[in-house]
Amino acid sequence: MTPVSRVREFPLPDLGEGLTEGEILKWLVAEGDLITLNQPIVEIETAKAAVEIPAKWAGRVSRIFHAEGATIEVGTPIIAIDTDPTAGDLPEPSAESLAAVEIAPAEGRIEPGMIGGAAPGGRTAVLVGYGPKTGAAVRRPRKDVGEVIAVVPVVPPAAPAVPASGRGSDARRTQGRESGDSGTRTDTLAKPPVRKMARDLGVDLAGLAGTGPNGSITREDVLAAADGASSAAPRTTTVAAFGPDREQRIPVKGVRKLTAENMVASAFTAPHVTEFLTVDVTRSMRTLDRLRELPDWRGVRVTPLLLVMRAVLLAIRRHPMINSSWSGETGEIVVKDYVNLGIAAATPRGLLVPNIKDAGRLSLRDLADALTALVATAKNGRTSPAELAGGTFTITNVGVFGVDTGTPILPPGEAAILAFGSVREQPWVHKGRIRVRQVTTLGLSFDHRIVDGELGSLFLRDIGAFLTDPGAALLGWT
Repeated sequence: MTPVSRVREFPLPDLGEGLTEGEILKWLVAEGDLITLNQPIVEIETAKAAVEIPAKWAGRVSRIFHAEGATIEVGTPIIAIDTDPTAGDLPEPSAESLAAVEIAPAEGRIEPGMIGGAAPGGRTAVLVGYGPKTGAAVRRPRKDVGEVIAVVPVVPPAAPAVPASGRGSDARRTQGRESGDSGTRTDTLAKPPVRKMARDLGVDLAGLAGTGPNGSITREDVLAAADGASSAAPRTTTVAAFGPDREQRIPVKGVRKLTAENMVASAFTAPHVTEFLTVDVTRSMRTLDRLRELPDWRGVRVTPLLLVMRAVLLAIRRHPMINSSWSGETGEIVVKDYVNLGIAAATPRGLLVPNIKDAGRLSLRDLADALTALVATAKNGRTSPAELAGGTFTITNVGVFGVDTGTPILPPGEAAILAFGSVREQPWVHKGRIRVRQVTTLGLSFDHRIVDGELGSLFLRDIGAFLTDPGAALLGWT
């Protein structure tokens, strides 16, 4: 029987959705670190999002094969872990010992319960955030590749590329050694959902003062900390590095590459039509002021976008065809009974459109919390692929940049997208007299294969009616 090696090599796992490679954004550990099972070890950026990959084994990091910034294909070893660091120094490598180095099982023979392996119920275990897959894990073949090699070579490269600075969170590594975990204190009073929210938003619970019972940390505490951190973070300015020809070349990859491909495909596939509507939103702004004064809404981030989201959800309920997609494969229009409401967010990694799942079933307060968490997660670069997938309708808030409106391009698979412009004080005819009112302009783009001019106009009119007088709209529509 071949002895099981102490050193196990962990290849870049299949990240799902046909993705075949990823870029190493940041190593969260360094060579020599003691790590625990499922501790995040590296942050990988794919064309979908940035994800943290957890350790498959506990032990000591014996080798890091690739530096930050390297683009790695699925199946390529990225790290080696000594799974029994208490057994003493590793023996000198020999032909026999090298042959015994164990690599994470290749495709088709992955350990049960691990990423890509079989899970109870016949499903396939995948990274957190991707959702379950049924059947065996099958990777899409790459183009222009004559042969797909499923077995990773046993002998690693001769010269490892170790990050120059051995970056990662020194505090996290030190704390992990002392407490035996991945850097999260366990003596902090917080419920598991609150802890998960803190991890997603990058909030350190150890530095928070809880306002809940017995000093426990609540959702509101985490959201307030995340909002304060994003507001206090200094804006970094990238200095352009121009060559002798006074030109700068920026590689197009990751999210920016996928966004470009999707926009080109959408623009030349779906026939776009855009309509505009200018609306007096003075009463909506007063409604927001009243919301902020309510005891249950104190400390909640309340913005005009929140009422636009509610207006869209109610208008979709009246015009469900807006919330649909065109299926060229089956020659059908697929109308959705759920609304995964996408909110376009500008991030340092490019344009992301995470969506709030089943937003139509949320109360206004739950919608406000979901929006706050979505924005904070996107700004911190923690948006998961699951949060980016499955959108059915999108809102792009160009008003935050002082822009009046625009002609947005449809996200692939969606029938309509709404641009929400800035709210400005303008002269407006109100009750027969010219008054200074708060006014905004909406721009609705839709797929003319699904939505004709009448339906698009009625949908936009209903959104405008809600924003003109939210109270009357709620009384008349529900």
